[in-house]
Amino acid sequence: MRLGVVFDRDLPPESLPSFARELDGTAVSDLWVVEDLGWTGAISSAATALAATSRLRVGIGITPAPLRNPMLLAMELANLARLHPGRLAAGIGHGVQAWMRQVGAAAASPLSLLEETITSVRALLRGETVTLHGREVSLDGVRLVHPPAEPPPVLAGVVNPRSLALSGRVAQGTILPEGLAPERLRSMIEGIGATGDHEVVAFVHLYVGDDAGTAMRRAAEEQAGFLQVAPEEVVMAAGSPEEASAQVRALWEAGVSTVAVRPVGADPLSHVHRLLSAL
Repeated sequence: MRLGVVFDRDLPPESLPSFARELDGTAVSDLWVVEDLGWTGAISSAATALAATSRLRVGIGITPAPLRNPMLLAMELANLARLHPGRLAAGIGHGVQAWMRQVGAAAASPLSLLEETITSVRALLRGETVTLHGREVSLDGVRLVHPPAEPPPVLAGVVNPRSLALSGRVAQGTILPEGLAPERLRSMIEGIGATGDHEVVAFVHLYVGDDAGTAMRRAAEEQAGFLQVAPEEVVMAAGSPEEASAQVRALWEAGVSTVAVRPVGADPLSHVHRLLSAL
């Protein structure tokens, strides 16, 4: 059971080094960085966080496959893995399709693109020469000159049933979004159908304080639309330290390997410290 913290996309990028250094001195296992259109790039964020810390694993959650050529993505990941062995986890997803259309990157088959991207990136990171003429990806005899001795795990950031099954088949882990109830998580983990050491990462909003309801209302409304549920059904680690820690434990008990909390508010790390004291 791992505990991670998400560096929220709305935080100023220049605050990432100090944020990462503070977490590096706690019991937290991971720091997760995001890549959402218009906000920030995950590779540069991951490089910054890794350089600022000595212990934390840094997770990328997630790079959209339509925006990343598999060869270039493998080159970037390999650099980070060689510079910081054993401290990187690479998430790849479909990307928000409306955003992908905005930049002219929407794929004809998002499912094929994700599968071909993950399989080719993993092979390249293993040092293999890759030739693939797929439905969405075309690579002709390419390889990394400097593959990492310890390839980072590649995870799929997905939600829908067919994508979950794809993740179980070709990825080393699955990243699930904020707001999912433990019962739904159990069902989704069954849908992944993976065996062995397949890591399941679940994000969850975090706010520890008496005013949690007010503070989290906007986040619940935004996530409800994405998950297609009512706002009151969006699960959050919120309330007293004991209430927030109980929700985190419930996610672990549902089968999640890594719970990555996404603190909300002007002083995000204060909520993490309160959570850690309760855990």
